[in-house]
Amino acid sequence: MSRKESKGVSTWLVIGAIVLIVLLLVWLSVADLLGDTDVAAFATPLLNMGF
Repeated sequence: MSRKESKGVSTWLVIGAIVLIVLLLVWLSVADLLGDTDVAAFATPLLNMGF
C-alpha cells in the first residue's frame, strides 16, 4: 500500500467515527426529550419472557 491509499482509509475512518458520534448524540438527545432514558424498564420485560 502506498501512503496515499493509507491516508484515504484513515480519512474515511475518521469521517465514519464522527458520523457515529453525531448519531449517538442525536439518539440520546431525542431519548432525553421524550423521557425514555430508563434502560432497565426495557430490559426487565425481556428477561421475564425468557429471552
